[in-house]
Amino acid sequence: MDAAKSDPEPKLSQRGWPDGRLDRNPPKVWLMMGHRAGDNTQVLALAEALGWPFEVRRFVYKPYELLINLTHGPTLRGVVKQESSKLEPPWPDLVISAGRRNEPICRWVQAQAKPEKHVRLVHLGRPWARFDRWDLVVTTPQYRLRDHRVIQQNKTPLHRVSAERMSQDASAWAPRLKHLPGPYIAVIIGGNSGPYSYDEAAAERLGREASDLARRYGASLLITTSARTKAETLGPLEAALDVPYYLYRWRPSDSDNPYFAFLGLAERVIVTGDSVSMATEACATGKPVYLFDLGVGWRSMRRANQRKRFVFWNPGDSFDFRAFIYLMGMRLGPKRITRDIRIIHDYLISSGRAVWLGEGDPPPDPPPLEDISLAVKRVRALFPERLDPQGASA
Repeated sequence: MDAAKSDPEPKLSQRGWPDGRLDRNPPKVWLMMGHRAGDNTQVLALAEALGWPFEVRRFVYKPYELLINLTHGPTLRGVVKQESSKLEPPWPDLVISAGRRNEPICRWVQAQAKPEKHVRLVHLGRPWARFDRWDLVVTTPQYRLRDHRVIQQNKTPLHRVSAERMSQDASAWAPRLKHLPGPYIAVIIGGNSGPYSYDEAAAERLGREASDLARRYGASLLITTSARTKAETLGPLEAALDVPYYLYRWRPSDSDNPYFAFLGLAERVIVTGDSVSMATEACATGKPVYLFDLGVGWRSMRRANQRKRFVFWNPGDSFDFRAFIYLMGMRLGPKRITRDIRIIHDYLISSGRAVWLGEGDPPPDPPPLEDISLAVKRVRALFPERLDPQGASA
């Protein structure tokens, strides 16, 4: 990749500060992990980029936690305490979280530490609590949040993709894939998201279109599913494939997950458009990226394919009640309670980082994604007293 074409963002040092200054006394950091893999990935990404030691806290939530969280403010009442991490002193200096379910927990920790300590709260994504309850909110345009002094508006979600991580995992997996003729195209599959459904019909269409691209480049496919991929979609997908391929079926807590290996080994990447986190990670590789549109007609992710008139369903379409309700919320409800992932799609395409599968090839040498440096700068600014202004070395 031509470095001269990269965005004018500073490179992060190993300790997370652009000019190499080191911390005299790094903050005590807690990471609040929830049930969504994409949220957890972003929390880890920010923590790793900061370069400070951190501790992980994991939680199991009660079925009716939404009502509790919306009515009780800072509380642990929505958590199954026996199955969750303990929360006790010494309290952290910084808490990084994502997801609605973790908000009352973070605010409870902050309340417990007062008045001896002010725990800084950093939230990723869209907070449900008032903005002034947070020290920093790192978000993206899909949530359509208004401007505020605590808001850091990034173009894309945070990610953990790095050349080192991809290379290390690729080396481990390459011998297991040597029976497949190269080059490789990675296929990253998500699942249902908001109004968009990855069903059997979408899986069959993905199999056909991925095979078409593989044949054009004489490539094999490295396919991986994810936590949201339904098992019943695998049959139609495999039935439609007519090129060499390897299929990894996602398993929870699998230490041998080939996700980063496939990104490292592939020369091109196809990713389903339901997950802007996975789309961002694909684009972070610097390789040509193809977004797969889960829907057709009124359910298409592409604005150009959506009908201009107000239509939710047509005869002959498969009806999805969940998608119907979400679309109702997007079109009629307040923006505060929904998101529009098409905004991220539009950015990745307009910035030359991706194209829709079937609409040609992406431009060569796409610019890198380095939004994480902006988030790191804002977080570190919350602790000016801990930064060594002289740049003393360890």
